[in-house]
Amino acid sequence: MKVANVGIFKGMNRKMSIISILLILISVFFTGYFPNKSENFLQNIREFLNPFLEWYYVLLVAFLLFFMIWLGMGRYRNVRLGSDAEQPEFTFFSWVSMLFAAGTGVGILFWSVAQPIMQFQNNPFTNSNMDPEAAIVGLSLSYFHWGLNGWAIFSFIAITMAYFAYRHNYPLTIRSALYPILGRRVDGVLGDVVDILAVFGTIFGIATTLGLGVEQMNAGLSHVLGVKSSISFQLIVMAVIMLIATISVVSGVSKGVKLLSEGNFWLSIFVLAFLLVYGPTQYLIGVTIEATGHYVQNIIRLTFHTNVTRDSDWQTVWTVFFWGWWIAWSPFVGMFIARISRGRTFGEFVAGVLLTPTLITIIWIGLFGGTALYEQLFTGKDVVGAVNSDVSSALFIMLENMEVGFMSEIMSILMIVLIATYLITSANAGTLVITTILASGSISPPSGHRALWGVIMTLLTGVLIVAGGLQTLQAAVITAALPFSVVMIVMIAGLLKSLSLEDTPARSGNEQIAVREPWILDKDVGEEGTLIDELNPDIKKLEEPEYK
Repeated sequence: MKVANVGIFKGMNRKMSIISILLILISVFFTGYFPNKSENFLQNIREFLNPFLEWYYVLLVAFLLFFMIWLGMGRYRNVRLGSDAEQPEFTFFSWVSMLFAAGTGVGILFWSVAQPIMQFQNNPFTNSNMDPEAAIVGLSLSYFHWGLNGWAIFSFIAITMAYFAYRHNYPLTIRSALYPILGRRVDGVLGDVVDILAVFGTIFGIATTLGLGVEQMNAGLSHVLGVKSSISFQLIVMAVIMLIATISVVSGVSKGVKLLSEGNFWLSIFVLAFLLVYGPTQYLIGVTIEATGHYVQNIIRLTFHTNVTRDSDWQTVWTVFFWGWWIAWSPFVGMFIARISRGRTFGEFVAGVLLTPTLITIIWIGLFGGTALYEQLFTGKDVVGAVNSDVSSALFIMLENMEVGFMSEIMSILMIVLIATYLITSANAGTLVITTILASGSISPPSGHRALWGVIMTLLTGVLIVAGGLQTLQAAVITAALPFSVVMIVMIAGLLKSLSLEDTPARSGNEQIAVREPWILDKDVGEEGTLIDELNPDIKKLEEPEYK
């Protein structure tokens, strides 16, 4: 994979950059110039794909969850993302705060109140409506869509990219994971297609998140300052956010993104403490614990739910959308997590990326969603009606209903600041990831191209908002995720083939023969049990990569 040495594409893969820019600009043009037709087109695609995605996304995500658990607890748990002697680049706190901010920051702010209230009204897993039992189920379903299953998607992409980049010195790109399967062909057209699909899915995933965040900021400013909600104002907010994000990303991961992420994390902790102290404390603790138990008890059932009876559109509205959103986001968040995870073992990585964000998510949704549910159930406040009227205002309605005087306005302002900083964090990490892919894995892509992709991302988000708002954003991200999901399946095979060459300790006693993997044929094992490198006739041993 060559990068240009001169010209405006210096430091970038010229061909991939041009194709990616043209594809996105074409999407921007047709969506902006034909908003109604674009909205109808995306909705028709979504309706056509829904019956297939109801079981396909479910099966893929279920496999990834169990696969990641196996990687973290099985024989490869001590494999390190780097050389055997490397130590982690970031402290545990910095690492967790960065991966959480990039992974769920904006989205969880948007849905932490709205989703439990919407699930509380209608879901296929309880016969009761709008009662305390439905509140438990509503929180549990929200945990499901933001918990282990989603983070399994992110963690798989991240651990695969980090493994090939840091342990085998391959470029930090999606195509590197396909090297054991495709050999040198990944340097050609096939590899370009894979990375372009990653860029395409990434930018639509980020656009969806930014669009939701901007709508929520507009709703917050309307509540606090009386600013009228309008598309034009949302576009102005988007432009300002992206300008700040583009400037901050130039400072690099270890400075700009790290400081913003840690600042977001501390502000988030303050907000959670406020809700716990000034909200219905006993109810929040109890409902969070009980909903967590319900989630743990039903995670297998929910993971394999496919709506086979076709008696509800819940599966397509919620699970298909969320799994598509996580998949579309996965190249972005996966590469970002890979960038900050060098030196960690598989066991440390899986425990950190699967369990820590899930625990934070449970606490966050439990306190935010639990407060809103308490207001609906026990105070006579019509939170349900308010959310159904304007889903983006759900968070601020909940804060207003707490009746803590001027503190409600102060907390609303802090939430607007938190949304803005999470938007900036997600946006600058997104531009860094996209340009890293297009720079053939360089960890320091040209600043000019980071700025260019910030502009392109702003344009795409803007036209999707204009074309139809939330529904169009959801349809776009579900559609964009499908091609990349196929790439993920090939990445699984590539990682398994590469891991089969890892030296693993004897299982017990004095066993000296190398561990035989179930996917390795007998012909791949030598007379003394050592693995023969027959993964692909086009490549040499992975320990000696041919391309940089």
